Amino acid sequence: MSEAASVHAVRARIGDSEFDRDTAVTRRAPGVYDIDLSAGWTIISAVNGGYLLAVLGRALADALPHADPFTISAHYLTASQPGPAVVRTDVVRTGRTLSTGQASLFQYDDQGREVERIRVLASYGDLDSLPDDVRTTARPPAIPPMDQCFGPEDGPAPVSGSSAITDRLMLKLDPATLGWALGSPSGKGEMRSWFGLADGRDPDPLSLLLAVDALPPTAFELGLSGWVPTVELTVHVRCRPAPGPLRVSITTRNLAGGFLEEDAEVWDSEDRLVAQSRQLARVRLG
Repeated sequence: MSEAASVHAVRARIGDSEFDRDTAVTRRAPGVYDIDLSAGWTIISAVNGGYLLAVLGRALADALPHADPFTISAHYLTASQPGPAVVRTDVVRTGRTLSTGQASLFQYDDQGREVERIRVLASYGDLDSLPDDVRTTARPPAIPPMDQCFGPEDGPAPVSGSSAITDRLMLKLDPATLGWALGSPSGKGEMRSWFGLADGRDPDPLSLLLAVDALPPTAFELGLSGWVPTVELTVHVRCRPAPGPLRVSITTRNLAGGFLEEDAEVWDSEDRLVAQSRQLARVRLG
């Protein structure tokens, strides 16, 4: 039995899964969408940045003439909370192969005033129209087989700062990047894991926006703890992922002034590099 088949006997389908339902937006008017942000994708009390990116990505897929995100850059302005939100989109440019748009997500404060949570600029196209020519020196991450890796369910107790989002994911982390969970962080700033959705839904371009921001922070392996909020995140989707579990590798090379970068690669079951990202995040020192 393959790795993919051994994870879930019954699989949710793309378009009919918890991820699809929780990222679905309702068009109120041209370019304006309503959504109720689900508490199921929170880290502590804040909504996960990758989930938020997928929400805005879905709204832009509806607003633009092209359906697939090629590149999307987000600035996280204030922490989002579960509950009602509105997404406003603008079409910047439409072309034959690429369309560019921007979107912002707003929520309301205690006085009923709109507060902008996240703002993105993105270019969309048709991944299926891309040529097959690949010339790369990139190699898939060396992660042990899934049955030799560990997930949140394998720990004796929830990790400090763990959250509802872990119940919605299939994470099997490389033991070589789990020193932080045992009180002995490696200091290398690396995190590697098998990744999927808990209901077995296969990956697609929108779920890749979640995958790049769903692993424990590399700051944990640097000996730091606590929330690591994203300041800016850019994702490049390189091709449509094949069915089956993904492998995600994230590295940090430089922590300075209370900020670090995280570079992520996402590989599919056919050993293709399907997404890349870089984010700048704030860390709590001391």
